[in-house]
Order: sequence, then structure tokens, then C-alpha cells
Amino acid sequence: MVPLSRIAAFVRDLLSEWRGTRLAETALAHRDTAVITLIALAGLAVGAAVLRSLRNPPPGRSHIALPAILGSVKPARLSFGRHAAVVLFLLGIPFLAIALADPYAPFASREATFPGRRIELMIDASASMIVQVPASGAARGAPGRRPNAPFFATVAAAETFVRQRMSGRYRDLIGLIEFGSEAYVITPFTTDYNNVLLSLSLIGDVSEVARFPDAGTTIASVLQRGIDLFSAFDFLDASGNLMVLFTDGQDRDLLVGGTPVADILSKAREHHIPVYMIRTNYNRSLRVSVPDEVWKPAIEDTGGRFYPASDEATILRAVREIDQLSGGTVVVKQYSSEQPRFAGFALVAAALWTLAAALKLTLPYFQTFP
Repeated sequence: MVPLSRIAAFVRDLLSEWRGTRLAETALAHRDTAVITLIALAGLAVGAAVLRSLRNPPPGRSHIALPAILGSVKPARLSFGRHAAVVLFLLGIPFLAIALADPYAPFASREATFPGRRIELMIDASASMIVQVPASGAARGAPGRRPNAPFFATVAAAETFVRQRMSGRYRDLIGLIEFGSEAYVITPFTTDYNNVLLSLSLIGDVSEVARFPDAGTTIASVLQRGIDLFSAFDFLDASGNLMVLFTDGQDRDLLVGGTPVADILSKAREHHIPVYMIRTNYNRSLRVSVPDEVWKPAIEDTGGRFYPASDEATILRAVREIDQLSGGTVVVKQYSSEQPRFAGFALVAAALWTLAAALKLTLPYFQTFP
């Protein structure tokens, strides 16, 4: 037995498909088949009429004579309603013909608006993020898989953020970038949340972390790579863009080269892309870090927020807050390949003929002579 929920879903899909179907934009794959079928049906109808006329006996004693109907008697106003069954049957024929012609929607593109944002997740995988620290919960992850280090806590927090977006009403475009001295695009913008989760699980694997080639941290490189990714997808000047940056803030250029933080964030500020920075620095005594007072005003100048996270609980609170702040809408260009459209036309024909048969067989009013 087919559950009612599946039947209802099937009908909803058909109605949605029907609303989106434009006959002028629909191609017919088997036009000749439909024409031949209609000609055959017309021939059968004519043949049946001729056969019926030949089988009827000529007027004679077997017939009953009736007086002529007076011309002054006017027919009832609704007498034409007796032909409703025939009219419904005739209306179903064009829909059957189109269904037999195998209509389909050719390759096309359209723009659709959804609630969500274009989000870049940027995760620092430098050596300072792999330092062992006491942690629990999200930082531990699966037993034996993730050591107690800030990097693994941030990967788990990023997974939590993606799952929160999945459970909501959003349809984000999410990209994933891993960086150290250089930045690497792991997943370009996609609406496939499961693909992003798979990528996070892969970069969070201990063996993969051990093979990551860059020990340093250059935040300017990941921000530039993020800007390039927005530009590659033609999103750079669109609204709804944001970056979520997980890092300990120990930038090599800031510590050694003295590059101003404002210069690093200038591109994001120029293109109105807010940056939400979660600064994960569990133990400041391990290395001298850039003061939060330097990062905070520069980050907030982009329209984002700065979260100084000293433990995993703070990271998770920051992730939840970013999720709440990340509303808005995105316009997505959708591409569709050849999609069959015969089901809607066949359903309409079947519905009209079923209604005509029901009227003819159940109500005597529709069985009278015309």
C-alpha cells in the first residue's frame, strides 16, 4: 500500500510542475506519434458511426411514431447542461494529444530567491592551532580521532554551524577555505551542506592535519582568497556575503612584517563583506599574540563581530550567535536540463474523462437524449 503522504507529495509535485509549465516554452519529442494517434482515433469514431448507421433497421413497424414537438415550446434554459459529459470528454482530447507527444522543458536557467547568505568558512590550520590543550566535548570529537587542540575544536564548531543552518529555513551558499601561510579552497560555494560537512570531516582528520604543508599564519592570504572566490562566482558586489574566520590571530605578517590590521581587512571593508572572527587562543603564554584590542575595532569596522574565545564553550556560543545574525536572502541562478512534462497533461486528461464517465454513469440527467 502507498502511504497517503506519498500520494499527497506526488500531487503537490505535479501541481508545482504544472504551474511552472509554459506551453510556448515546451518542446514536443514525439509530435508525429500524437498526430497519428489522433487520426487513428478520429478514423475509429467515424467507422463506429458508419457501422452503427448500417446496423440500424430502416423505419417501419419496429418504430414508434411520436407527434411533432410544437415550435412554440421553448427549451429549458439549462438544457445544454445535458451535454456536459460529452464536453468534458472532448476537452480531455487535446491534453491527451500533448501527453502523447511527450512534452519536455528544454535546458533553461532562472533566478530564484531563498532565505540565506553566501558564507565563507575559513579555518586556520597553522602549527599554533595544533598545540595540545585541555578540552572536552566538541574539541574531543570522536574517540581517538581528534586530539585536544584548538584546531579540532574549531572544526567541530564549524560543523555545528553548518548543521544549525541545515536545521533552519536557510538555503545558504557555503564555501570552505583552509589556510596557514597560504590559503586553499577546499569547497567552493555550494548549497550541498552534506558536501561541506564531508570536507570538514576530511580536513579534521588527524592524518590530514599532519600532512598540511603550512605552519605559519597569514590572514591576509585567506581574506584575499575569499575575495577572489566571491569574485569568481560573480558575488563580489552582491548583498548577503559574509566571512566566518576561525584563527588564533597569530599572523606572521603582523608579528614580523608589521602590516596594519586595517590594511589586511581593507578589501572586505571595501566590498561590504562583514567578517566574523572567532579568535581561538587557549593559552596566551605559548606564543605572543596580537592583542584583541587591535583585532576588535578592525573586524567591527567591516560590519562583523570579534569573539575572543578562550575555551570551546565560548566558540560554540559565538557560532550560535553568528547563526542568529546570519539572516537575509540570496538570489540563486538555477539551471535545469530536459525535464519531462507529460505527467501533468496526462493527469488533466484522465481527470476530465473520469469526471465525464462519472456524470454519464451515475446521473440520469446526463443520460437523456440530446
